[in-house]
Amino acid sequence: MNSIIWSTPVQNVKNINKHTILDLIRFTPGGISRVEIARRMDLTRAAITAIVNDLMATSVIREAERLNVRSGRPPVVLEINPMRGWVVGIDLGATHMGLLMADLSARILEEAEIGMDIQQGPEACLAETDRRVRELLAKAGLDLHDILAVGIGVPGPIVSAAGMVLSPPLMPGWDRFPIRDTLEKRWGCPVSVNNDAELGALGEWAAGAGRGERNLAYIKVGTGIGAGLLLDGQIYRGVTGSAGEIGHLTIDENGPVCACGNQGCLEAIAGGRAIAEQAREAVRKGQRTQLAASQPADNITARDVAAAARRGDLIAQQILRQAGSHIGIAIAGLVNLFNPGMVIIGGGVAQTGDILLEPMRQAVQRRSLPAATRVVRITTSTLGRRSSSMGAVIQALTIALHQVADRKEVRFPQTTLEKSLVTT
Repeated sequence: MNSIIWSTPVQNVKNINKHTILDLIRFTPGGISRVEIARRMDLTRAAITAIVNDLMATSVIREAERLNVRSGRPPVVLEINPMRGWVVGIDLGATHMGLLMADLSARILEEAEIGMDIQQGPEACLAETDRRVRELLAKAGLDLHDILAVGIGVPGPIVSAAGMVLSPPLMPGWDRFPIRDTLEKRWGCPVSVNNDAELGALGEWAAGAGRGERNLAYIKVGTGIGAGLLLDGQIYRGVTGSAGEIGHLTIDENGPVCACGNQGCLEAIAGGRAIAEQAREAVRKGQRTQLAASQPADNITARDVAAAARRGDLIAQQILRQAGSHIGIAIAGLVNLFNPGMVIIGGGVAQTGDILLEPMRQAVQRRSLPAATRVVRITTSTLGRRSSSMGAVIQALTIALHQVADRKEVRFPQTTLEKSLVTT
């Protein structure tokens, strides 16, 4: 997991071992003993002791007793010190914002979710984000000086090291806007900007359905459709940060025009906006559906369609089944191409469960190679709408913990390619 957990700030063996040990402690449920660290790292007890003492001096880790032992004295283990500081994770979606505040053990202390239109542009949206973060901290009795790092996910291709998006179809006005730099000036702490689906994959890997899985795909089905890819234990972003844009695979070359400008993209056929528009059209045509009685047709959202489907509305169920089948066709291509062990379906639309999920499974079963379908599991997110914001928390913790361990700020250096993308 090195590429998504930490970036090596100093190239020496002891420092590399220190950060590796910190991640062993961080991701071992219930803590880990010095003896077990020495065994896994193939290092001497003396070497482990020196590194652990360095980490203890920063108060980033602490000793604790492992409680679930049947007899005898509980062994002393090392764990992250949750009181060393706090982080914030933000999921900035197309139509909503989710916020989580956590301690350094990733325990959620406060959370909030509000509606927001990302098409209002970066200035308005980031000002609102700033206001909501301050409200969340005030509710917990904290202020910005208590926050060590912030992670934020947005629905577009990311130039990660530059902290901005590149030509995002769902985010007009955001192209190359300095999201990270703007928020770091407001908040005075490191900010990590990532794609929301990538953070969904990270959140599910660390705290949800994907625990222990080294090869998984997280499909976020909301207003748009995106994929976060975890391949051989590392988030795969591609050369320019646009890997995983599954929503812009062509499903029907003569289909509706997509926000990206192409025709027949998966997102234009099965995304949240497409689902809502299909429901509105059904109401306008006078089809028998609960949606006709609930509100004016122009106000129907994908969430309304999902709610009606759960209540047994046949039109709503038909729309969602068709969307699930189209998404399944795209996932089948992904399964054939990457051969993941797990595909996790998340996002707001995915909360409908088997109405959407079963047609996906059937399409993947029909269209993927047997060698790939034999092992892949397709399931819904266990974190629900929290997946991406939890991934943002994990990313913020990555920065905070390793920054504290080094007693200095960690910056992710820009590559030559990323610099050219920002300046062209």
